[in-house]
Amino acid sequence: MYSYDEKTLTLTLDLPDHFSVHSIFDCGQCFRFDELGDGTVEGVAFGRALTLKEDGDSLVIRGITDNEFESVFKHFLALDADYNEIERTITAKRSGDATLAAAVQKGRGIRILRQDGWEALCSFIISQNNNIPRIKKIISSMSEKYGKPIGNGKYAFPEPKTLYDAGVDALFDLRTGFRAKYIYDACEKVLDGTVDLAKVREMPTLDAIDYLSQIKGVGLKVASCALLFGFDKTDAFPVDVHIKHLLAKYYPDGIDVSDFGPYAGIAQQYLFYYERYK
Repeated sequence: MYSYDEKTLTLTLDLPDHFSVHSIFDCGQCFRFDELGDGTVEGVAFGRALTLKEDGDSLVIRGITDNEFESVFKHFLALDADYNEIERTITAKRSGDATLAAAVQKGRGIRILRQDGWEALCSFIISQNNNIPRIKKIISSMSEKYGKPIGNGKYAFPEPKTLYDAGVDALFDLRTGFRAKYIYDACEKVLDGTVDLAKVREMPTLDAIDYLSQIKGVGLKVASCALLFGFDKTDAFPVDVHIKHLLAKYYPDGIDVSDFGPYAGIAQQYLFYYERYK
């Protein structure tokens, strides 16, 4: 249950268990939200500008209607997921794994956002050999130049057709570098139907990785990130250089990431957060 003030577009609900605004938006899974320094996070998702803040035992969300919360943002924020059960499943799958148990404890509060698939795909193409501040700046510039204005100086993420029509050179001018041709190829393949993003959600994860890898510049890591953060494939386990080092450190004898089970991607986020902040 929650209360809603229609005049101020403010929704207030009991703070869910295993929900930390800071942790969710500080674990590298999305690039369009910023912390304002007072516990408030603001950003753009699904064409809406919104803010979130923990206020005691409440979660306060501003900028969306109650209908938008029910139809889009409850799912986006994973408020319809049982993270008590998810944590039990993760730890039971690898009982006796002290590192994972500590990571789950440290990362409690992280939830994997269900972002727009197209935005997640483009964002993680941009993320290749890049750092978070620069990724955020590129995405912000791209949205400002080619996205739909949504008020308060905010812009929706651009549609494939708009970016395709802009052309490779214009994408390069946004300081995307070698990634410009990859973004353009993604636009082209989505527009001509070579890659049907609606079908991706219905595919097994390994098949979806192969399917997205038709796009230039999309390999295992980028596809896995897009699937985990944009297509609700919680068994996708992205491996970048940081995760490679982490796995070598804590699992020197090797590990099959499928051992982490159906929530391997969530376990990955816990491990990443643990190593970063322990």
